[in-house]
Amino acid sequence: MTQMCYYEVLEVSKDCSSAELKKAYRKLALKYHPDRNPDDKEAEEKFKIVNEAYQVLSDDEKRSIYDRYGKAGLEGQGGMGSGFGSSSMDDIMDIFNSMFGGGGGFGRQSRRNPNQKYALDFEIELQLAFHEAIFGCEKKIDIRYKTPCNECQGTGAKDGKLTTCDYCGGQGQVLMRQGPMQFAQTCPKCHGEGRRIEEACGSCRSKGYHEEEDTVTINIPAGVDSGNRLRAQGYGNEAQNGQRGDLYITFIVEEDENFIRNGNDIYIEVPVFFTQAILGETISIPALDGELELELKQSTKDKEQFVFDGEGVADVHSGRKGRLIAQIRMVLPKKINDEQKALLEKLQESYGVESRPHKSTFESAFDRVKSWFKS
Repeated sequence: MTQMCYYEVLEVSKDCSSAELKKAYRKLALKYHPDRNPDDKEAEEKFKIVNEAYQVLSDDEKRSIYDRYGKAGLEGQGGMGSGFGSSSMDDIMDIFNSMFGGGGGFGRQSRRNPNQKYALDFEIELQLAFHEAIFGCEKKIDIRYKTPCNECQGTGAKDGKLTTCDYCGGQGQVLMRQGPMQFAQTCPKCHGEGRRIEEACGSCRSKGYHEEEDTVTINIPAGVDSGNRLRAQGYGNEAQNGQRGDLYITFIVEEDENFIRNGNDIYIEVPVFFTQAILGETISIPALDGELELELKQSTKDKEQFVFDGEGVADVHSGRKGRLIAQIRMVLPKKINDEQKALLEKLQESYGVESRPHKSTFESAFDRVKSWFKS
């Protein structure tokens, strides 16, 4: 991953906006943050690269240099490992505070004490059927949460005995220098803890926790959509004092074979035979709450839309319903017999000039083309 370009690291295009950049960074930082991936070296490395990429691309000047000259152009410009600029640092602090509830630092420092080896809050994804998201439902969810190991007091060390890290002197950070700049970096040996395990706990194998099973009953409100997140207070991991953090549930809503959702609006495609569209007819179409009567006027057009206010999805916050939009899909006969062909020809003749609109449309074009070849 370290060899990838910064745009590839953040999974964005080179012309992405600052909002798109921030959204991508938030997603990846949440995914790879050490609090969510304890003792995962690969995730820790990816987290560092994601931060480095955002540090550069969120700064307009550094981004311009990077776009023209790559990483080499940033050497000596304060762009590679020389600490965050003020604006990108503010963004990063805002993002981490919103993700981990911190009040004055990154999630690792503000969310738990040094002896606790995992975050109290955790997140799961929950798949919902289309109708469950539309109307709301009650779901029973089986989860696994962490509880501190009693034998090592959650430290991961035998009998809870930890020794001061000899690399950082117990600070959890080491100072690095690049040119005139000095910045703090998480200690690579103790991973910011300041202390390290001398002998592993035999009960939890140095993890510092065990996992317990639980069943959570969740009332899901009507109108949730994919990407919406619900907080279940008190169903997260357990701290050493017995209190539990929060469980965050992100919804993934299945698609429906007939209805297409766009926010609080619902779209449905209505197949209409060409004679129905020409003559006009009142037909029944499915709606979220049953059926609706759709009145086709004479000469209804293909892809014409009919809007039904208040027949869409209820807003998850206000309860106000969106629209149902019925879009016409004209259906033509796949084949016709001799009798039908004769009837159609007779019908066409009855319209006279109107049945051949291409003649009047292209009449002047024919004349122009002929003039091109006159000497």
